[in-house]
Amino acid sequence: MKTLKFIAAGIVLLLSSTAMQAQVSVNVNIGSPPAWGPVGYSAAEYYYLPDVQAYYDVRQSQFIYLGGGQWVRSRNLPTQYRSYDLYNGYKVVLNDYHGSRPYTYFKNHKVKYYKGYKGKPQKTIGVRKVVIHKDSYKQGNNGNGHQKNGNNGHGKGNGKDKH
Repeated sequence: MKTLKFIAAGIVLLLSSTAMQAQVSVNVNIGSPPAWGPVGYSAAEYYYLPDVQAYYDVRQSQFIYLGGGQWVRSRNLPTQYRSYDLYNGYKVVLNDYHGSRPYTYFKNHKVKYYKGYKGKPQKTIGVRKVVIHKDSYKQGNNGNGHQKNGNNGHGKGNGKDKH
């Protein structure tokens, strides 16, 4: 009888260890924070960008902004803000909102986090990639559109524009 109990216990132990090995753990990180996002907020779902009065949905990798009287979701900022510096601009991390419409509180956000708002200093997750265009190094151009030799590109000059 003892042998039968040991065999039964062995079978139960074997089956339970097999069942434990059959469990699969899946950890999918949907919507990683962007490189320009602030350090220390890996669980954040939304940022509010006061300078452009827009939101960023971290999970969907989309900006949310008011356009034509409606809230628009886009991978890019609206045209007038395409040159906005996301690395240096301030990001308000909305830790207290977990829905799908952060703009529900836009009137409050707009007042509390006005254009030019700066809270605690922020470091970004990544470093901005510098893109150098080979056209910037054409002869006579120092990369900023100005002539190296001091003339205005219209013959000889003394470095002073006659405008």
